[in-house]
Amino acid sequence: MEQSRASGSEPARPHPPGQGRLPEQARAEHTHSETSPAAPVRRHSVRRQILAALRDALVTGDLTPGEVYSAPALGERFGVSATPVREAMQQLTLEGAVEVVPNRGFRVVERGAAELAELAEVRALIEVPVMLRLARSVPAERWAELRPLAAAAGAAAASGDRAAYVECDRAFHRAVLALSGNRQLVVVADDLRLRSQWPTAGAPASRRAELVADAAEHSALLDALIAQDLPVVRSLVREHFAGGSVSSGP
Repeated sequence: MEQSRASGSEPARPHPPGQGRLPEQARAEHTHSETSPAAPVRRHSVRRQILAALRDALVTGDLTPGEVYSAPALGERFGVSATPVREAMQQLTLEGAVEVVPNRGFRVVERGAAELAELAEVRALIEVPVMLRLARSVPAERWAELRPLAAAAGAAAASGDRAAYVECDRAFHRAVLALSGNRQLVVVADDLRLRSQWPTAGAPASRRAELVADAAEHSALLDALIAQDLPVVRSLVREHFAGGSVSSGP
């Protein structure tokens, strides 16, 4: 994604894979929404696509920590008005990824190692006990149903696509925690995962080998859960949290 600052004066550069202008249908929906009776639904669809694209750009580091980006400049980049961009950025503000800079736009938050360590500690306090309880109560066939999600994460890691891997990782862990039957737990854990996935300032992009190693832990975790091997479950979850700079981790 083009790193257009508040002035929007920097020249464009080639769009990374998976980013860039919205599909023709989405752009048409946004334009048509100004007069269509179905405008609220279509506008929401555009905003959702912009939010997904911005999250990808944050995960890959294409939106740089510490930089300020204006909604109009990013809207021009995506071929939409500034409104859905501004709405998406407000959501990212709630997630702690960006902060409002009055009269300029949104600054990508600079994360430090200490903050990521604190998030990892909180996530461990919440999720480790739940994982251990699920290991004792969930039948093996239910865990086996999650194999395709683990495989999808492995495939995304093997491709080296960090943004795709983060989404697969998120889907896997939402499915795991959903087995608890506690929807609030899933929401809280997902929010913590989102806050943990943004890279720190100056952090190098994750190498494919790191992603592959991270993804392999999904299958290992399922093996341990099926075997009800509680010490291994505890160890895998804690180690995966410690590797939060690679992914959104378990």
